[in-house]
Amino acid sequence: MTGSPGPGTVAPVTPRERLLAWKTRALALSPVVVAVGVLAQRSIAAVLERVGHPGAALDDAYIHFQYARALAEGHPLRFQAGEPFTSGATSMLWPAVLAPFWAFGLRGEAILWPAWGLSFLALAGLAWEAGRLTERLAGRAAAVGAGAMVLSFSGFTWCAASGMEVVPFAWAIARATRRAADWTDEAAEKRSTGRAAELVALAWVGALLRPEGALQALFVAATLAAFPRAATLRERARALGALAAVAALPLLLLAITGSARSNTAVAKLLPGNPYFVGALLVERVVYQVRQLVTILLDGEIWSAEFLPHHGSAVWMGGLGAIAVLGARAGVRWRAAGVLLLALAMFAPCFYDTFLWNRLRYLWPFMTGWLVGLACLARVGGDLLASVHARWRVATPVLCGVFVGLLAAKLEGTIDDVAWSASGIDRQQVKLGRWAAGALPPDARIGLNDTGAIAYFSGRRTFDIVGLTTEGEAPYYVAGVGSRLEHYERLRGSPRLPTHFIVYPEWMGLPMLLGEPLEEATVSDSGRSILGGETMVAYTADWSRLGTGESPWTHVDGAIVDTLDVADLESEADHGYQLLGARQFEEVARESGTPDGDLVVDGGRTRRHAERFVAHLPAGTPVRCIVRLAGPPEAKAVVEAEGQPVGTLDVDYAPDWVEREISIPANLAGSRTRIDVRVTGGLLTTFHYWFVVEPPGAPRP
Repeated sequence: MTGSPGPGTVAPVTPRERLLAWKTRALALSPVVVAVGVLAQRSIAAVLERVGHPGAALDDAYIHFQYARALAEGHPLRFQAGEPFTSGATSMLWPAVLAPFWAFGLRGEAILWPAWGLSFLALAGLAWEAGRLTERLAGRAAAVGAGAMVLSFSGFTWCAASGMEVVPFAWAIARATRRAADWTDEAAEKRSTGRAAELVALAWVGALLRPEGALQALFVAATLAAFPRAATLRERARALGALAAVAALPLLLLAITGSARSNTAVAKLLPGNPYFVGALLVERVVYQVRQLVTILLDGEIWSAEFLPHHGSAVWMGGLGAIAVLGARAGVRWRAAGVLLLALAMFAPCFYDTFLWNRLRYLWPFMTGWLVGLACLARVGGDLLASVHARWRVATPVLCGVFVGLLAAKLEGTIDDVAWSASGIDRQQVKLGRWAAGALPPDARIGLNDTGAIAYFSGRRTFDIVGLTTEGEAPYYVAGVGSRLEHYERLRGSPRLPTHFIVYPEWMGLPMLLGEPLEEATVSDSGRSILGGETMVAYTADWSRLGTGESPWTHVDGAIVDTLDVADLESEADHGYQLLGARQFEEVARESGTPDGDLVVDGGRTRRHAERFVAHLPAGTPVRCIVRLAGPPEAKAVVEAEGQPVGTLDVDYAPDWVEREISIPANLAGSRTRIDVRVTGGLLTTFHYWFVVEPPGAPRP
């Protein structure tokens, strides 16, 4: 006996209906597939023509390829076999996706083929998701426009051709947003366990593809909690599956590296950076928010390659249009999801800078802004239709205008991605291949761009930035002086590189660069993606390390305590306070002593005051020797335990000098507070030594 479905039940979908739905979807997708095919063919052909073989447009892509190889070889999260666990890739999931292709033989440059294929496939999916996100907000015409804008936006094409995870990540978070919005649109009885499982899976995929995906994971968790299949605790608890994705990456990192923060976060995030705390952190973030809105979204300087000029007001208007259309009942949650997707672009404002790598940190969130343009076109059409019904055609016309303005950038972008791949190939890839043939198998190479050279050389590496070498990021963030002091502590360690392949001006430590061995110069359009015009390979020269650890001033007694300024461990042991120190105010200096010896030391510049704790023997007079530099008129008043104990006169100091003061016995103790107040200029400080002289020792 058959009959109509009862109340609260859903009629089953027949095979005929399912086939018809698939045909309809395939027909709708066919223009997207054709357009993406053309973009992929044009981009990849341009790279192959310029480079002669597959090539990545970003050196960071080779970091992912290296981690993919590590996973395929059975040592996951180790940049090279036998090295400590590291978290140096921007994405945890992208190397895992590529690892099977490497295992099945797509190695060397061939790994780019699956990276390209998956990225352009994701671009097609992203255009589809943008249309589906838009349709219930702004109608069919705007939905088609949103999908076309995704395909016309050259930033997505550039990133898909780069070999990076950007477009797959953009697809994952757009789909998570759309499926979460669809979940709220459906009746409770249609919210199947399978769809709930898909939402949880998308939350995990987004969070593991990039840390910023945690924002969409939170949106998914909120959706499952606020719109359960049934009003039971068990159903609401499904949200915990999505919420767990937010904590998964920090917990994984904590388990394998001992820190919940990735190396990328330590090296690039402003929170945790010692130079950006309190008001300075807020000031820098606000500055970057303004930079994003008034310069980048306006199509100026760094974004001119991708966005039309003077468009910031239009982009912001698009966000307003989402809010206007989203005010209607039934689509408010969808509008909130799209706004979150767009506003997530501001998350990179918490990076030290987001101007790296053709703005790849920003573009995954561009989908929300493109949906906003489609909504703006709909609002414009509605306003004009209120005057005359036929003027509703303004919606598709405006969408067409937006598509045209974006597509006008595609030709230049495709040319740029080919030049970028060529620049990487002629510099980092070239030097990586040179190292594979010229350096001994046990060489360790110090790098500031660690991707292609590590991938093609097969040699162990030492990442100066600290992304792929555990523990180095804090010294990179602190500055060049701290790096020098850190290397002094590693003196004799096998961790130190035997060679460097670096941009010498970037390295900032010429005293460590020995004999130059090879170089690669790119001076044409391919240079713009590189860190410098010329990258040079050197032998490492550690012979000068430690030359600045002792004072050149005569010492008869015992040095009972030493503060080595810019040495992070020494500063921490002495409670050294930064007192407003800024980025790029460290120095690593090599210069002569009064006796003509060469001395190398790290220090901090532009010091107006110093404050730290000295560990002195109680009740014993102590002689304090200070190595410093500054203008002749500068003076430094030194206090111990709040009592003045002397003044350091720089006098004539074309380079650096050592000066001394005495700390009386009644002020000396195991934690003697030392304050230095500078007048007449700013000082550079390098070292403080505290000496107990034997009775009757002669003074210089």
